[in-house]
Amino acid sequence: MDYRHLGRLGLRVSPLCLGTMNFGPQASEPDSHAIMDHALELGINFFDTANVYGQHKGVGATETIVGNWFAKGEGRREKVVLATKVYSEMGSWPNESRLSALNIRRACDESLRRLQTDHIDLYQMHHVYREATWDEIWQAFETLVQQGKILYVGSSNFAGWHIAKANEAARSRHFLGLVSEQCIYNLAERTVEMDVLPACEDYGLGVIPWSPLWRGLLGGVLDAGKSGRRSSSMVQTKLEQVRPQVEAYEKFCAELGHPPAEVALAWLLANPVVTAPIVGPRMVDQLDGAMRALDVELDGAAMKRLDEIWPGPGGPAPEAFAW
Repeated sequence: MDYRHLGRLGLRVSPLCLGTMNFGPQASEPDSHAIMDHALELGINFFDTANVYGQHKGVGATETIVGNWFAKGEGRREKVVLATKVYSEMGSWPNESRLSALNIRRACDESLRRLQTDHIDLYQMHHVYREATWDEIWQAFETLVQQGKILYVGSSNFAGWHIAKANEAARSRHFLGLVSEQCIYNLAERTVEMDVLPACEDYGLGVIPWSPLWRGLLGGVLDAGKSGRRSSSMVQTKLEQVRPQVEAYEKFCAELGHPPAEVALAWLLANPVVTAPIVGPRMVDQLDGAMRALDVELDGAAMKRLDEIWPGPGGPAPEAFAW
């Protein structure tokens, strides 16, 4: 396993991040534990979750599943770089969501309890909260760092200017600030190339793309349909809008000799700003397929063809829209 630094940090993580959103809703607890055990066997040491995941299975259901796995011992917790998130509603009272100092503190303690650990390695803001000042937000995170409850702070779904404003506010407080950004990024959804990726590169943030397979549309959805596997109605609706591109993409992947999912992950991994795409398996063997993407090399001609099929916004802003 060729481990990578998370942005400007000395921290080293696997080039694939194990996403746990399916743990509970799509994968049973025993199956989820088996997936996590297999991830360690493969050398994947970077796990991502959130307090809101699995909520319809019970508040904090996914974190609880991960915590029960840690409780099995045998070095499981020590081997994992653990990331979770704060923001979403975890109750009906007014301060049980968002990024007030009160909720950040409360949510962290609740995540620690569910995860059965004494610290979170990467504590991420799940969304921007414009109604709290950065002084309030950073003071809350600074306190958690001082207490040893978290090590690093990351963002998710931030715009480039949010990243800049957050890190400049942290700089004025002599605080490390944001170390990572978790954003939607894949061959078909490339808006972040305009300002989010340039901001991450400039500030030294590791980029952790979510939905690298575009909700399955980049994962061989046409072959899946032929085999009788069913996609969600949302995916089927979107497929009808972009079917010519998907057909061209799957045909090109066949020419390359690699499954579409592996090509989509390899394309992300070729970007030096990207640290680790998030893969969210529902079954153990899906992890093996993701791992094969680490051996896929895309040459200049392949990258150019992928750009032709899935054109980006035209580079970073303002060039992307100004001329």
